Order: sequence, then C-alpha cells, then structure tokens
Amino acid sequence: MLFNSWTFVVFLVITFGLYHFIPWPHNKRLWCQIGLLTMASYVFYAWHTPWLIVILAGSTWINAFVTLKLVSPTTGPGRRKPWLLTAICTNLGLLAFFKYTSLIVRSFLPQYWWAHWGFDISRIPLPVGISFFTFQGISLVVDVYRAGPSGMPGIEPPHSRRESGELFLRMAFFKAFFPQLVAGPIVKAHEFMYQIKAKSLQDVDWDDVVKKLILGFFLKMVVADNLREVTAGLSYPAFLGLPWINLLFLLYGFSFQIFADFAGYSLIAMGLARLFGYKLPINFDFPYISQSITEFWRRWHISLSTWLKQYLYFPLGGNRKGPLRTYINLMLVMLLGGLWHGAAWSYMVWGGAHGLFLVTERLFASWSERHSRFHLPQFLSRPMAVLRTLVTFHVASFLWLLFQLPKFNEAVAYVRELAAWHPGFQPQPIFAIALFSLPVVIYHLAGFAKPRWGSSWKESSPRVYLTTSNVGYALLLFLIITNSGNAGAFIYFQF
Repeated sequence: MLFNSWTFVVFLVITFGLYHFIPWPHNKRLWCQIGLLTMASYVFYAWHTPWLIVILAGSTWINAFVTLKLVSPTTGPGRRKPWLLTAICTNLGLLAFFKYTSLIVRSFLPQYWWAHWGFDISRIPLPVGISFFTFQGISLVVDVYRAGPSGMPGIEPPHSRRESGELFLRMAFFKAFFPQLVAGPIVKAHEFMYQIKAKSLQDVDWDDVVKKLILGFFLKMVVADNLREVTAGLSYPAFLGLPWINLLFLLYGFSFQIFADFAGYSLIAMGLARLFGYKLPINFDFPYISQSITEFWRRWHISLSTWLKQYLYFPLGGNRKGPLRTYINLMLVMLLGGLWHGAAWSYMVWGGAHGLFLVTERLFASWSERHSRFHLPQFLSRPMAVLRTLVTFHVASFLWLLFQLPKFNEAVAYVRELAAWHPGFQPQPIFAIALFSLPVVIYHLAGFAKPRWGSSWKESSPRVYLTTSNVGYALLLFLIITNSGNAGAFIYFQF
C-alpha cells in the first residue's frame, strides 16, 4: 500500500479513528491500541501481496522468542550469547536467502546445475521491506543482550505468562509499525520500546504532524514523481548521443530525485507516527550541503549509518585498534552497507567507493593534524567550503549512477558519453529538471541558513516568522494538489 494513494488515505482515516476515538477500557487501553496498530500494520503490509505476512510474522516470532529467552530469569549467563548468535544468524540467513540467493546463483553456479529443478532459483521474489525489519530485529536482540538480564525500558523480565504475552505483543508492534515498516527510518529498539504507552489525542503534536506530512508529500509527489518522468532518459540506450549538458542535468535530476523520494518518505513516516503518539528518528539532515563524504554519511540515511556504526563498526573494533584496523573496518562496513542496498555487485562497488573516500578523508585528516602549521588564509575559508560542498555533491551524484544504471557497462557508457562532450543542448528536459530540482536546492539553502539566521529571525520577529512559515506550507499544499506527477512507488521499496 503506497502512502501516495487514496487506498492509504481511507486506511489511515479508519485506523486513526479507531485508535483515538473508541472508548477503550482504561486498564486495557495500551493493549487495545497496540493490538489495533499491529493488525492494521499487517493489513498495510499484505495489501498487495498477502503471503508477505508469513515472512514478517516468522521474523517477529524468532526475534521475540529469543528476546524472551534473553530476559528470562531461567536463562543463565552462559546461555545468553548462544541465543543472541542464534537470532542474528537466523535474521541474516532469512535476509540472505530472499535477497542474495539470486545474486550468488547467477554469479557462481552454472545454469544447468539448477535449471532442472522446475523453478528459476535466480528469481526468488524480494519481500518488500525485509532489509529494514531484519535490521530492526537484530537491533532488538542486541539491545536486550547489551542491557543485561534486567532488560531495558520497555522490555523488562516477565514474571507470568500474561506478562510474557504482553511483552510479545510489544515486540510484534515494534517490528510491524506501518509508517516505517517498508522503507524506514530503521528504528532501533532502545529508541522505540520505551515509547510504547497508552496514547491519547492530546499526545499528537499537530503542528509537527502537518508540517512533516506536507513537506514529505511535496518532496515525493511534486518533486520526485515529476523528476522521475524526466530522468527516465538516464537509461541505456536512451542517453546515447545526448549533448553533454543534458547528460549532466540528467545526473543532477536523478540525484535530487532520489533525495526527494527517500527524504519525502521518511518525513511522511515521521508525521504518520506522530499521529499515533510515537516519534521516529530523523533520517536526513540536508545531506547535499556536506563538505565531505564523512559528513555526507552523518546527514544521509542517518538511521542506516548509525545502525551500521552501532551494530557493525563498533563490534568490529571501530577506531580503537589502530589506524590500519580502522580503515579495514570502514571498508568492510561500507561494502556490506552497499550490498544491503541490493543484490548486485554494483551496489557493493558503490559502498566500496564510499568506503575509499571515507578512508582517504581520514588519512588526510590525520596528515593535517601532523602538519598543523599549514593553514589556509582566512579569506579563502569560505570559497574552500563552497568548493568542498560542490565536490562532495558531485562525488555522491556520480556514484548514484550505480543505482540508476546497475550494469557496469551501462554506467561506463554514460561516463564515456559525457567525456565525448557532444555539443548543443535540448532545452525542454533541462528546463524541467531545473524547475523540479529548484525546491531541493532551496531546501538545502534553508538548511544552510537555519543555524545562522533561523533562530534569531524566529526570536526577533516571531509573528513574521510564523506567517511566512504558514504561507510557505500552504503554497506547498497547493502545489501538491495542482502539480503532482504520476504516482510511483518509492525508490527504496526495492531495497
């Protein structure tokens, strides 16, 4: 079920009404509410493909069962780690089977080995959202394991079958909560479980909800969906022979499209969660004003980068075991992070390229510390900041080619066409890309200005600030109604 569909609007109105306006018994309000949201989430997930709920339910049962074992008083200290490893291996095994079997089969096994089985094992369907809820499951068992036998807020040791059942329902709700189920943000157990309480309509921050939903739907429906129609030209062989300026604008357009699409989804998810009294973590923080790839990963898909840091980079040793081990850990994390995005070697290359830039920047920072006597003149600091921002944006954008053109020969063909420097230009696609990219540029300029002038403006002229803000969101709502593109699935659904 797509957020940008009328079916979802009906689903949301019914779920919201039942959640907030049915007079649930006071002592059972929490369990009725999270039970309702869990069932609604399964309906949301299974709307187009009902068999998917089997995988979600199986993943939930595995992680909940192990979590109950980890907090059970009868589980001795020596048995906790085997339970944890069992859950992690099962989660990763489930993800690997559905997501990477086809890649392994296509890459390493001759077709005649498996063609006689009667089905194409290289085409195992990828369940929507499995990458996201698998990482949530790992977060659940790891957080509980790290907290110790006493558990953590929201996951305390049960003392009866009833309490065990209630804890199981909490975990099922955590895994299935529909706003973030299929494309994040990736919610970690320690960020969410303590929020599970009985909610009322007074818990809804309507100002925050409305702003997040309007901005999210604007980025998706007006910016991303319109850019998607134009950047369809960034496909092989459609881009062959195009003027170099058109090729460059197609790349810019796709870079802005993928941001608007995914950031829009994340904002919608955050706004929807607030409707039910829950807060999801921020996922984007103006990534295209980053001055390095290191900073880019602090601002882009924050829930994934922090997950990789907390559950992979730190357990590998982080930067605590010397420079060489740090660089190896960075490369390994980014290679696996790239592969998380899709079952193709191009995604691993994409992650590896980001890893190389992270390592290079860390090496340069280390060199700069040892040669601290070399400083740029003050008057060059701002131009250098702009230059670093432009370089980072272009590096990130060129690497997005591997998302739009996952076959290496197609990506190489694009680079060759760009290097061929075909003269001339086609004005209509350039104008369309510039027009629908402009909101993303303005959005990032606002993000750049906010720390410097936003607070002072808000404090010095609160009425003008409020009026300007309300007019701006009203304009975005008007554009959603009048200028939305053809509705399409969110890009990150495929991951």
